[in-house]
Amino acid sequence: MRVHIVTAICALTVLALMFELLRRRQLREKYALLWLASGMISAALALFPGVLNWAARLLGVKDPVNLLLFGAALVLLLVCVHLSWEVSRLEGETRTLAEEIALLRFRVERMEEREPDGDPVDDTIHIVAARPQRAPDELRASRAGGSPTRWR
Repeated sequence: MRVHIVTAICALTVLALMFELLRRRQLREKYALLWLASGMISAALALFPGVLNWAARLLGVKDPVNLLLFGAALVLLLVCVHLSWEVSRLEGETRTLAEEIALLRFRVERMEEREPDGDPVDDTIHIVAARPQRAPDELRASRAGGSPTRWR
């Protein structure tokens, strides 16, 4: 009986802590829902211990505590998978934002440079093609009907 009281007090403490973190906006709602649900389930199991015994018998588990530990481990595994997914998604967004910032810095630096006549420098970013370029004399020869003999 004492274990059930301690469990109920711990569950209610977790619930109070989650509500306080939500109130202070230090925890987002989507993460708080998981912890609030686990706190409510813990409180319900502490107040009604027969439910855990019934579930253990129904599932064929010899000791109800084993069912509780298995459920807790499963929940923690799911939390880890979800957080790994979030980190991967945020890493991609961070990389994209860093690239955009780098391009904007480059553009600002180019705009701050001025040519002697006061006109701003062309801030267009030119991408060089990967194919070989013809030399000017080869271009003239190919337009005149000759064949280009070499590539630059």
